Amino acid sequence: MSELLVLCYHAISPSWSADLSVTPDAFERQASHFVRTGWTSATFTEALHRPPASKTIVFTFDDAFASVKTYALPVLGRLGATGTVFAPSAYITAQDRLAWSGLDHWERTPAAAELTPMSWDDLGELGERGWEIGSHTRTHPMLSSLDDGALTAELSGSREECAERMGRPVTSIAYPYGDVDDRVMASTRRAGYEAAAALEWPSRRTGVLRYPRVGVYHNDSWPRFRLKVGGWSRSSYGSWLLARRG
Repeated sequence: MSELLVLCYHAISPSWSADLSVTPDAFERQASHFVRTGWTSATFTEALHRPPASKTIVFTFDDAFASVKTYALPVLGRLGATGTVFAPSAYITAQDRLAWSGLDHWERTPAAAELTPMSWDDLGELGERGWEIGSHTRTHPMLSSLDDGALTAELSGSREECAERMGRPVTSIAYPYGDVDDRVMASTRRAGYEAAAALEWPSRRTGVLRYPRVGVYHNDSWPRFRLKVGGWSRSSYGSWLLARRG
C-alpha cells in the first residue's frame, strides 16, 4: 500500500527555545532518516496529486521564517530533497516580524530576530531550487472566525499576491493554526487552490483540501519523533486513497 507522510515544521534555529522551533541537528537527523529508509521527497501539491513513489515524504514549513532558508535549505539540498513553504503574504511584503498571537511575546526578548520572515527574493531562490511556495493567507488569522468577505480576501488575496511575486501559479495553502471547517474549505476551493494543509493529526477528516500533517516541535525527542511518524501514515493515506478512488 502507498504511503504519504506530510510533516509540518516552522522555524529551524540552533538557539531559539520556542515550541515552533527545531534545531538544525534535529531536523537533519529527522530528514536523513526518511532518505536513508527509502522515502522519496516531493512538494505538497505534487504529493497529493502525483506522488512520485510508493513512499512519499513531504517537508512543509509554515510562516516562511528566514531561518528555514538558512538551515533547512542546505540540509534538504544535501539530501537531494525538496520542501514546501507556506508564506503569509502581507508579512513578506511588509517585512514585518512574524508576531501574531502566540508569537508576539518573543518580540520583547533577545530572540526577537528569530521572527524575521524571508523576503520575496528568498522565496524566489527556493522556488528556483525546486521548492514549492504556497500561501499561508495574508495576515495569519483564524479563518473560521472571519466573515465571508474577509475570508475571501485572505484566501484569494494571498494566492494572487504570491503568484504575482513568484511569477508562477500558486496551488496550495496551509491553514493558519490548522483552523479549518467546511465553510473555510469551500471558500478555499472557490479561491482556486488544488491542495490545502491542515494539522488535525491523526484525523479521519482528510482530502486534498484538508490533508493532515504531523507537527514537529522543539521538545520532540528522537523516540517521540519516531513514534509520531510511525504506522499512522500508512493507515491514514490508505484510507484516504481508497475513499478518493471510491
